[in-house]
Amino acid sequence: MPGFIPGLELNRQYYETCIKPIVEQDFPGLRYGAALIGYGSDVLGYDTERSQDHEWGPRLLLFLAEDDFHRLTPALDAHLRERLPPEFMGYSTAFSARDQAGVRLMTEAVRGNVSHHIDFWTERMFFETTLGWDGTAPPTPELWLSFPSQRLLEATAGAVFHDELGTLSTARHRLSWYPDGVWRYLLACQWTRIAQEEAFVGRCHEVDDALGERLTTARLVRDILRLAFLLERRYAPYSKWLGTAFDRLPVAATMGPDLIRAIADPVWEERQAALHRACAEAVKRFNQLSLVPEMPTQVSWFYDRPYWVIHADRIADALIASLGSDPAASLYRQRGLVGSVDQLSDNTDFLADSRLTRAFGALFEE
Repeated sequence: MPGFIPGLELNRQYYETCIKPIVEQDFPGLRYGAALIGYGSDVLGYDTERSQDHEWGPRLLLFLAEDDFHRLTPALDAHLRERLPPEFMGYSTAFSARDQAGVRLMTEAVRGNVSHHIDFWTERMFFETTLGWDGTAPPTPELWLSFPSQRLLEATAGAVFHDELGTLSTARHRLSWYPDGVWRYLLACQWTRIAQEEAFVGRCHEVDDALGERLTTARLVRDILRLAFLLERRYAPYSKWLGTAFDRLPVAATMGPDLIRAIADPVWEERQAALHRACAEAVKRFNQLSLVPEMPTQVSWFYDRPYWVIHADRIADALIASLGSDPAASLYRQRGLVGSVDQLSDNTDFLADSRLTRAFGALFEE
């Protein structure tokens, strides 16, 4: 392999140098879009040399209008196979092999018959496959809850290199962040997840359950991490990239070291203090958003039990009260603080299937 170049930059040049000239010369006047979005560490900007072993290399998504897709896809595919170079910047342009899971692998290209990795889509097909949404009408609050944050990230990250259709960029902008009411509801649900377990750390320690204390702390750390993404208005990736993405958030500099200490410090008092400082930092960042009256950052006893907590439930209550007549208030009236698909489950098979996640939204429909 040549020296590593991030996939977004590689494919930006691949489009400009190879794909664009072929499309413009062989299909003059064709209105289309070209992008590197969807799955892949290269889309998210997390790719490294390790990423080159599968589904990585010169690849793009070409978007066609509905009436052009079936009519022109076979011809576009044939022209690209015939005219694409066998290599680009030292990387093969062919992906003719698949592993046992069906993942495409880079292979040696045959000049004049390049088994390329250019995938053809309509925008409707892409967004229905990714999110279970047709890409046109604004999503309802119930539909927003059915969108896994990893999938929202895939749809809005990466880069669009060409968008003559215009609607691809519009749809991505529409998905760039949750509507205000949905965001407040999700924040309330995430604070509630913290509230439901924050007292258990002290209780486990009190009965000498070292494993339970650390497991509960780890769950809280994960929930605080996911809360940080909501506070910074960023979609959280799935677990493989959660820590990597968190480290790039502004709040990570003040919160991150204490989250590590809360899990790793051998001394109980230090673990507890670190967790409390991380919670306090989360409340400070939340207060900066001015969504509700300022909330206290000090921990105190859990009712009459000597387990120190931030009382995250109070923040959740204030957020729900702030919804007023916002359409998202119906989410709370229908199902309480259940939250989104991500807040209910981390099952990969569930979250990766838009047919299943789309059905989740029906729980909130009146």
